[in-house]
Amino acid sequence: MYGALIIWLVIMVPVSAILTGLGIFAWRRQKPMWFWSGQTVGEDEIGDVKAYNRANGIMWIVFSLLMWFSTFLAFSSMKLAGMVMLVGCILCVPVLPFVYTRIYKRYKKHE
Repeated sequence: MYGALIIWLVIMVPVSAILTGLGIFAWRRQKPMWFWSGQTVGEDEIGDVKAYNRANGIMWIVFSLLMWFSTFLAFSSMKLAGMVMLVGCILCVPVLPFVYTRIYKRYKKHE
C-alpha cells in the first residue's frame, strides 16, 4: 500500500510542481507566452502582453491545482486520485487548447 503511494507521490509532486512553475513562468514572462511546442507569439501580435501572460499563467495554475488535488487525494483513496487525474487529463486535452485560443483571440491586436 505505501509503495504505491510513494510511487504516486514521486511522479505526481514533480508533475504538479512543473505545471505550477509553468503557470508562474508564464505570468511573469515579459514577452508573450506561447502554447504550442515550436511556436512563438510575437510581441507585435498581442495588444496587452502583461494581461495575456497573466491569463496564460492562470490557465496553467488552474490545471496544476487539479494535479495537486489528485496528488494529495491519494492519501485517502488511491483509486479516486487516479480517476480524478485521468478524468482531469482527458478533459484538459481539448479544454486547454480551447482556453488558450480564447486567450489569444482576446488579447490579439486588432488592426
